[in-house]
Amino acid sequence: MPSNPFHPPPTRLQVIPPQLAGNAEVVGVGDDLSPETLLWAYTHGIFPWPIDGYPLLWFCPPLRAILDFDNLHVSERLARARRASKFTLTIDRAFDRVIAGCQLSLRPNQPGTWITPAMLSAYQNLHRLGYAHSVEVWDTDGALVGGLYGVSAGGVFCGESMFHTVSNASKFALLFLCEHLQMRGAGWLDIQMMTPHLAALGATEIPRNEFLDRLEQDQARGLELF
Repeated sequence: MPSNPFHPPPTRLQVIPPQLAGNAEVVGVGDDLSPETLLWAYTHGIFPWPIDGYPLLWFCPPLRAILDFDNLHVSERLARARRASKFTLTIDRAFDRVIAGCQLSLRPNQPGTWITPAMLSAYQNLHRLGYAHSVEVWDTDGALVGGLYGVSAGGVFCGESMFHTVSNASKFALLFLCEHLQMRGAGWLDIQMMTPHLAALGATEIPRNEFLDRLEQDQARGLELF
């Protein structure tokens, strides 16, 4: 483990300090997707989220969704399906393919995802620098059937997106990630925004300041997650 806390590089992005943002979700505006800016943002609890018709917006919502591993709930049905599956799961073997799968994954009432070409390129760059990571799910024929990706923010992993083409593949990827992070000493996962799927797995929402305190405490531990 590193002996010193992680310190992100400087950035030109101007934001409202999240501690002073009140009920605001958006704390900054700017199209800078450089690795320096992304790392700075994630280590301060901020993430980008493109919305059509606006410049790139940077969010740190008043309520933050997290998954405490002690609260992780795996239904018996999901546990049985996992035991019976013959998938192979890996880490960082096909990051570009995973984020492309997330980009193409359609969601209700959306023509696509928020992963614009600029966002895709930015996270690929971050992966090549060793800060963005993926989990892959492969079937017995060697086809990629699911996965997820996110950013390691100095000892805390920030999940970004997941996809699947076979039932339960993305859930298996998430469970695999949680087990990996636990083995590395982590106790929770930042999932940013709550979804019904993640709530069913035990995710909860906590106030922004509590999230930022936990983020800072875990960064001070200097965990190497990957």
